[in-house]
Amino acid sequence: MPITTPHDFFIQWHLTDKCNLRCTHCYQTDNSTGELSLPEIKEVVAEVEEMLNAWSDSYDISFSPSFNITGGEPFLRKDLFDILGEIRKSNFDIYLLSNGILIDHEKAHRLLHSGVTGVQISIEGPEEIHDLIRGKGSFKASIRGINHLLEGGLRVTLNVTLSGVNADSFHEMIRLSSSLGVHKLGFSRLVPSGRGAGLLNKMLTAEKVRKIYNDIFSLDTRDLDIVTGDPVASQMSCSVEGDKYNTVATGGCAAGISGLTILSDGTITPCRRLNIPIGNVRDISLREAWSASRVLNMLRDKSKYSGRCGSCSRWRNCRGCRAIAYAYSLSKGEHDFLADDPQCFINQEN
Repeated sequence: MPITTPHDFFIQWHLTDKCNLRCTHCYQTDNSTGELSLPEIKEVVAEVEEMLNAWSDSYDISFSPSFNITGGEPFLRKDLFDILGEIRKSNFDIYLLSNGILIDHEKAHRLLHSGVTGVQISIEGPEEIHDLIRGKGSFKASIRGINHLLEGGLRVTLNVTLSGVNADSFHEMIRLSSSLGVHKLGFSRLVPSGRGAGLLNKMLTAEKVRKIYNDIFSLDTRDLDIVTGDPVASQMSCSVEGDKYNTVATGGCAAGISGLTILSDGTITPCRRLNIPIGNVRDISLREAWSASRVLNMLRDKSKYSGRCGSCSRWRNCRGCRAIAYAYSLSKGEHDFLADDPQCFINQEN
């Protein structure tokens, strides 16, 4: 029977490693390599379109495809709007992820006319906390960019990375989001890798994660949508499904299931925060990487998972955050991207 609900599939594309900030929690490193040229980017966009069309024809699956365009800071690519124009030709949804600092009135209007569906701006808390994480003066500069986006008619999401530094300020983030008039407030958890490895001791405990998620989802935020891609958070309102369906991943962590990441030099990874290269678009097709990658196939195989995640009745729709699990395992001298998510609080008996 044909699948009638479109299947989400995204490409998160880090166009550049260059950034105008040095955030303490950033999962990226300072290793900058040769960026893909505009002609190379055009080829990859065409390949993604061809790949999804082929899958749709072969398997009778409809897709809801999107590109998440980011960096570093994407506005440091001088050909950003040329790239957005190429993606727009393929009728994919386009989301831009930025710190907002370089967005002025003109750029906001160009984004709207480039077909950008929405823009996500990272704000880590009230001004004092945000500037502590992202640099003095960055809060006010980002707020200016957000106002330009809103005045330009774009849909804006604020996103906060939760850690021991800012988790207790989430209520203030809700007030800030409402006062600005943004459409969504998103959150994710700190991944202790890259520069973020220095904040390992600021990771929230599982019980603290449970508490803040309970608080967040109990709030009446009216016209403000609270959103997250955190698979653990999604389980708070998810019913347990029978075991006979629990070995086929259909939701939760996107790594290996609903998208790929392309780095500035063409390296392909399951997720930007799960820094395990599985090829490069300069020498391997995305379709080959998707189907033949040992790493991706292990991410899809419940029997390969260890500990609580491997026996969890919610595996199909969760699997924990593989990036956090991997980064935490590295901090213990291990290299296990299929290990437990150390911040999972879900009762395994449910």
